[in-house]
Amino acid sequence: MRIAYFDSGDPEMYFDNPNLRWADPAYLLEPGDPGYVDPFPSATNQHNQRKKNKMKRHPYYPHRQADEIVWLTNFINKISTYATTLGLTAGQVTAIKADCLWLIYLLQIWLPAVRNWAQSGTDALKEAQSGTGSSAQVLPVFTAPTVPTGTAAALPGALLRVFTFVQDIKESGKATEAIATDLGIIGGEVTGPDPATLKPVISATVSGGQVLIKWGWGGHGAFLDSCEIHVDRNDSHGFVLLTIDTTPNYTDTQSFPAAPTSWSYRAIYRTGDQRTGLWSATVSVAVPN
Repeated sequence: MRIAYFDSGDPEMYFDNPNLRWADPAYLLEPGDPGYVDPFPSATNQHNQRKKNKMKRHPYYPHRQADEIVWLTNFINKISTYATTLGLTAGQVTAIKADCLWLIYLLQIWLPAVRNWAQSGTDALKEAQSGTGSSAQVLPVFTAPTVPTGTAAALPGALLRVFTFVQDIKESGKATEAIATDLGIIGGEVTGPDPATLKPVISATVSGGQVLIKWGWGGHGAFLDSCEIHVDRNDSHGFVLLTIDTTPNYTDTQSFPAAPTSWSYRAIYRTGDQRTGLWSATVSVAVPN
């Protein structure tokens, strides 16, 4: 498995990839990982291929520990209500509830106790270094909080099992949007960027007899399809289209002229067949360098 970055340009980062898991951080299952399936459609890593299935929602699983406890509790309380509608067996519901209860215990009770004990260890060290007293120091010993009735230790990977369980529910086609919202397994809609201020940030450097143009999605890759790049080769033609690129960073392979000159570049994002936002600042490089 590997961490998933949505603005990385990774062709496997499309919303309906069955191996994509929404979490903090999000991650992709890889061949050999439990639950991995062959993705569809197959992804390729080629420039100028249209991006697919842009992610339009926030991850459903919270980022903050306190909110994770709330999410798990809500899921436990409501999953039985929809078991029949979703085609879940009693065994499946019992197992996933057990995983959630164990995670809640760890997050809500065990982990805070560990952190408090860690502080007591720091205090004990200070006492050993500069404290006073006439008897030997007694070091603090960590005693795990009692596991609540109805909660039992689960096998490792409890949260991954919860994510897989949720993914199965979504792929079953039985969960209406109302059910998904009530269970908390669908994130809120992501607000798109403001076209009045949206523009690429680019740079251009000479390397190996070519010009490397660096650009990125600026955190808005879910709403954009491509980046239109223009070049002015200082040849009286002004800015002309160089490429419409769908994968961040582009190499201009045009041969350098014999006489030293300056090439300039600018870029603008595109959504579908339309330009979106503003032109980038113009950047220039001396060629040959």
